[in-house]
Amino acid sequence: MLPSLLAGLGLGFSLIVAIGAQNLFVLRQGIRREHLLAVVAVCALSDAVLILLGVSGVGLVLQAVPWLIVVVRWAGAGFLVGYGLLAARRALRPSGATLHLDTSTSPSAPTAGGTTIQTRPARTTLTATVLTCLALTWLNPHVYLDTVFLLGSVASTHGDGRWAFAVGACIASLVWFSALGFGARFLGRWLDTPRAWRVLDGIIAVVMFAIALSLVLPH
Repeated sequence: MLPSLLAGLGLGFSLIVAIGAQNLFVLRQGIRREHLLAVVAVCALSDAVLILLGVSGVGLVLQAVPWLIVVVRWAGAGFLVGYGLLAARRALRPSGATLHLDTSTSPSAPTAGGTTIQTRPARTTLTATVLTCLALTWLNPHVYLDTVFLLGSVASTHGDGRWAFAVGACIASLVWFSALGFGARFLGRWLDTPRAWRVLDGIIAVVMFAIALSLVLPH
């Protein structure tokens, strides 16, 4: 069983580490230190459900209804374009930011009386954050291709060890999202400026548009 578990762990890491919409969202939430535990939990649990569905043979059922993947592809592309537009708006016109008063000594924007004003992105609610995370996960056809189809197919070659393979892949998902999200918190000290947030949102917008385009272009 150990070889199957290690195989699932290795393949899980190799598939999940690539830059994508889900990873960028976790990274952004980690830097903002906003609802991070909920985001990591949603991503890890969603991956676990999809991996277990793939190993159980659901991928074979989905292959019988190819139109379902087409629907998910276009819905996902539309959502990614919308999310990319919001990120682009934040990058070009960060008018949705809030003002944070900081009385500590800081080189940024001192005002009368020695109080420092720093511009930070406006906080989002837990519900909105979780719904966005769910959409970025479940409306992304690449997630189904990687977890349900690919991991499910490879797991089937391990025979009785396929469930150990699935456990390894689930562990890889949990470790990766935890490391990405909570590790990103330490980047906050270097990215806690309006300019840095605009650059990050600009990168997010470009990646979202690129992924959306890749979903609708002929394969």
